[in-house]
Amino acid sequence: MTQTLQAAKILLNELEARTGLREAIDAEFFSEWRQDLPDLDDWERQSLDRIRAGFFNLLKQPPLLENTVRMSVLDPLLFTAGLYLAPFFARPEQSISILLSQEDTTEVEGRMDALVLKDQLWFLVIEAKRAGISVEEGVAQLLAYLWGTEQVDRPVFGLVTNGHSFLFAKLLKSEKCYALSDLFALRRRENELYGVVRVIKQLAALS
Repeated sequence: MTQTLQAAKILLNELEARTGLREAIDAEFFSEWRQDLPDLDDWERQSLDRIRAGFFNLLKQPPLLENTVRMSVLDPLLFTAGLYLAPFFARPEQSISILLSQEDTTEVEGRMDALVLKDQLWFLVIEAKRAGISVEEGVAQLLAYLWGTEQVDRPVFGLVTNGHSFLFAKLLKSEKCYALSDLFALRRRENELYGVVRVIKQLAALS
């Protein structure tokens, strides 16, 4: 009998146990987020400065809920990174049902906030969380979505954000292995949205 789990409630240790996933120890497994990143032009930097300023303005008028995070940060980031232009296309609010394992027939159901595809390759699954929730709480959910890819021998990448913190993930299904990037945070002195978009553009180029 199939057991159904809600993606938002799955725990990381539970996901690892049911799928056999493990976190990569070798830092080179996920080097894409920190090596040979593309530069940004003046328009991109100015756009990211406005996004950052707008987000901090919204923080002064709580609560900052998930839809507001998507509208004020996530959607502008994808636009600035060029992911609304061919050959990419985005599908917001995608329902998904994932079979974690044939052995225990556990199924995960949920809705992805944004799915960006290129030639049917899922490369960026984005989970937006309310601003008051740690991005760590979205890692298991993001990895569950990435696990649902039909791409077995090619890596898939994802991003989880609550608007002010950003964490990238890489998953290679054939090796049952995943890794996470360092945390990008808007409260630091430099605008770390620059780094976030540079990573997004890098991952887009790799696909």
